[in-house]
Amino acid sequence: MVARAAFKPRIEKSRRADEWKRCEPFLKWLRGRPCFIGIVSATHKCRGKVRACHFDPWGDKGMSTKVSDSASLPMCDGAHAEQDSDLGWPKFQRKYGFDGRDVVTAYWLEWLDGTVMGKAWKDRHGH
Repeated sequence: MVARAAFKPRIEKSRRADEWKRCEPFLKWLRGRPCFIGIVSATHKCRGKVRACHFDPWGDKGMSTKVSDSASLPMCDGAHAEQDSDLGWPKFQRKYGFDGRDVVTAYWLEWLDGTVMGKAWKDRHGH
């Protein structure tokens, strides 16, 4: 027998608690960049769409929340699957020879200081 709770509508959790971590314009900009792993690796063959992949370099994730959007880098579906399902971040970084903290910081600062949208966001949010 299936419990009655299985048929009740799902309640969306409030996202207000971690709203300060969200920056959709940055994620959209990242999705328009080439896959980072395709740039740093001669052997990687990109597959699928480029996604904004979150990295937790500073431990600000918290329980049941996402990492800050500012800690994201562009990776194709293939690279993301390899990182997420196969290797995890430490092994993935070693395999491709990069420090995720440096990479996500570089992308964030490039967007923040190098684009009109980033500069406008920076002015609005006091960064």
